[in-house]
Amino acid sequence: MKMEPKVDNPLSVSWHDSNWIPMLNPTNIMDYFSERSNPFYDRNCNNEIVKMQRLNSDQLMNMTGTEYILLHVQEPILYVIRKQHRHSPAQATPLTDYYIIAGVVYQAPDLGSVFSSRILSAVHNLQGAFDDTISFSRYHPSKGYSWEFKDKNQKVAAASTSKKSSDREEASSVFQRQRVDMLLRELTNNFPPKVIQPVPLAPTEQAKPATDEVQIKTEPRTEKSEAPLPQGRMRPPPEKKPKLS
Repeated sequence: MKMEPKVDNPLSVSWHDSNWIPMLNPTNIMDYFSERSNPFYDRNCNNEIVKMQRLNSDQLMNMTGTEYILLHVQEPILYVIRKQHRHSPAQATPLTDYYIIAGVVYQAPDLGSVFSSRILSAVHNLQGAFDDTISFSRYHPSKGYSWEFKDKNQKVAAASTSKKSSDREEASSVFQRQRVDMLLRELTNNFPPKVIQPVPLAPTEQAKPATDEVQIKTEPRTEKSEAPLPQGRMRPPPEKKPKLS
């Protein structure tokens, strides 16, 4: 018995071509998506027939079968392509959506896959919470059940510290810096900042000094000196006061 090759989940597959990424725009994005190395592109679609016969892309409206259309454009980084089955020029059934971010093609998940992923994440988190709760419980024959959080808190703190030290911020690429600068320039041109002009003061209002100037007068310090005695004369002795008995 021949074994069939295992098919990968398309939601976990991505594709890109580095040669096309610097020059992607709405006019060549469909040519980029229709590259032969792209695993999301079906060679049996109407787009391939139009491309091989060198017809105008407007001829897709008159054909029936699988086709790809450019559904949404948000330059310069996001493009959305839809795969659909056309029944008539006015009727088409959507099959799958693909989004291209920074030149990398991904398949958009369907509603069932989104619900399944969210439920699985919630169940996983609940199971982890129950496991942590059980690890906190303690049992003693005389005291019964109790809770102990000291050891666990220390382990959690040590784990968070080691995780922060191991995580390092990755440097941005030249493509990211150029595209971010382009987006900021477009936002600045579309929404220029408003400059608030200061209101002029009335002519009668004048700025008052913050503090009054105080003038301090300083007088020169003079020392009292006794008048000099003439030459040849001596100072008389001090008078003796009588003692009172």
